[in-house]
Amino acid sequence: MAQKRIAFYSPLKPADHPVPSGDRLMAQLLIKCLSSAGYNVDIASRLRVFLKDPDDQQLQTALMEQAEQEIQQLTQNWQRQEAPALWFCYHPYYKSPDLIGPPLCQAFDIPYVTAEATYSARRNAGVWKSMQAQVLESVNRAAVNLCFTKRDRIGLRNASPTARLDNIRPFIQVSEYSQPSQSGDIPRLVAVAMMRSGDKMNSYIRLACSLKQLLHLPWSLSIVGDGTCRSDVETLFADFPADRICWHGQLAQPEIAELFRRCALYVWPGCGEAYGLAYLEAQAAGLPVVAYNTAGVPEVVEDGTSGMLTPENDDMAYANAIEHMLTDEQKRSTMADNALAKVQAEHTDQIASSTLKSLLQNHAGLHP
Repeated sequence: MAQKRIAFYSPLKPADHPVPSGDRLMAQLLIKCLSSAGYNVDIASRLRVFLKDPDDQQLQTALMEQAEQEIQQLTQNWQRQEAPALWFCYHPYYKSPDLIGPPLCQAFDIPYVTAEATYSARRNAGVWKSMQAQVLESVNRAAVNLCFTKRDRIGLRNASPTARLDNIRPFIQVSEYSQPSQSGDIPRLVAVAMMRSGDKMNSYIRLACSLKQLLHLPWSLSIVGDGTCRSDVETLFADFPADRICWHGQLAQPEIAELFRRCALYVWPGCGEAYGLAYLEAQAAGLPVVAYNTAGVPEVVEDGTSGMLTPENDDMAYANAIEHMLTDEQKRSTMADNALAKVQAEHTDQIASSTLKSLLQNHAGLHP
């Protein structure tokens, strides 16, 4: 019997986009897990839908026209060959709704599923309002909406009391990171993040402010990432002694895994972080985490067990947490073991593959 075919779509960024990001990585991981579960997964469309400006009516109109062309093309393709058994949309939200899947699912009578759909009433401004209305409409019609965090589930439930919701934990390919640590005598801190405006830049600002208070301790910081704000990030750390900061630029996954082996602590505040796959990757490599107790971070970092979470935007509290981890080697070692155990017990791709298979069978009647 032929494998059931799933049409996979991630409107913000296709899984094979050349620029790395957490969204691209999760899209790739979902495709791998669905394939491991026994499904035949195709990227249905590479149309990027991203409305950065709520007043950009012209872009909204252009995107709607492009989406209609995609719908027509897919309709023709599916009329010539069998339509997929299910449409799977990853991460539709107010800036990046799914403009393609819902009408196709209605026309071909196939189930619609979302993962990490989000809704926030305070974003109902300008063109975002109509875009978010489309997100809500697709959430309401979905056979199931898979939620990675409690925050996302609460947001969807508040917006739609009747939406069908279920849970799946954020996950990574753990085997790529679980290697023995070989950190040196001077503790090496590490942060991995794109260098762009908004929450990422705010996290870099807070990290620099906190570390300036810890120059009396021995440590070095490895920074992995690149982007449009790189010069601004470099300026933040310009006053630090040269031997304190190591700039790695953009690294491939195997290079990041190797770097983690030589580090002792993962430090990233995580302003507005949905959950942060890098937190899981670091813990899979046996690195405790120091981050903010905010947004979706507590979904992947257990405060006091696999890391320390501090109040958002409190530089002193964040610095104190890092200092505590640097000066208490026994605590850091215990948390390192806990971090690895947590990821292996709750956040592996094998667990996710089994969960996805069960959820699609239960909610959409889709067996491989």
